[in-house]
Amino acid sequence: MSIQLIQQAINYMEEHIYEDISYADVAKSIHMSSYNFHRTFSFISGMTANEYIRKRRLTLAARELQTTDISVTDAAYKYGYESPESFSKAFSRFHGSTPKQAKQKGTKLHLFNPLVIKIILEGGSIMDYRIEHREGQQFVALIKSFLDETGMDEYGHSIPDFWTECYEKNLIEPMKLLRAEGKRDLYGLCSPAKDGETCFNYGIGIIVDSDTDMTQLEHLMENGYSIWETEPVDYAVFRCYGTDTSCLDEIWGKFFKEFVPQTGYTQTDDTDYEIYFEKGEHNLFCELWVPVRKA
Repeated sequence: MSIQLIQQAINYMEEHIYEDISYADVAKSIHMSSYNFHRTFSFISGMTANEYIRKRRLTLAARELQTTDISVTDAAYKYGYESPESFSKAFSRFHGSTPKQAKQKGTKLHLFNPLVIKIILEGGSIMDYRIEHREGQQFVALIKSFLDETGMDEYGHSIPDFWTECYEKNLIEPMKLLRAEGKRDLYGLCSPAKDGETCFNYGIGIIVDSDTDMTQLEHLMENGYSIWETEPVDYAVFRCYGTDTSCLDEIWGKFFKEFVPQTGYTQTDDTDYEIYFEKGEHNLFCELWVPVRKA
């Protein structure tokens, strides 16, 4: 997604701020999948589109309460809340003052201005990467569905929680044993949500190739494991150095803020994945493979 499209999305949110819209509506307005839009907007702006809409509405509500005679009840419904009580709670959390207090002069309120996306392009190497082509691949994986907007499953658990759960239940080791020692790399597979859906799939798995013991594969399939297939695609590959997922988040941020505008590549709606090497170099957390094409 280009920076221009992100700005178009912001403009759409501002133009429809009083309407019942969500990040899915915004994504549709710029002809993007809700999954890719949510991910791109979050990494570039540091917040979700729904969070942006909420903060802008509460800012506008405060201004209207201070400068007009609108009632708290009318403001609640105008700015998209189901009741004055839910509006008051959200308003107080954001501003630190109640809507009634906002009507009084001298009340301290927070101001959240519209975003304007500005990217300064500079010379020099911004990040190390390589472009690689991969034909269709197969993986055996444990798969779970997560909500686009929150990255949580139906019980409020995150992707790191999913990894922890799989390790604690000893579900990863049986997959690794399908591979010879030294070739037991783990993959974190991420598949965009389909049009009209609000969830994406994330899988933890191993690659299926000539070095995989196929004799045990059927047994795993009977016990909740699945086959994950990818299409032939080009990947931009980045190495993430660090000790936790923060280094992965940093690379994703640079991908959208720096790599995309400077190289002319854009992400496609194919599986992206992380590779966690069994025998990686010192301080290498993972390798990130992002499906791309020339814009």
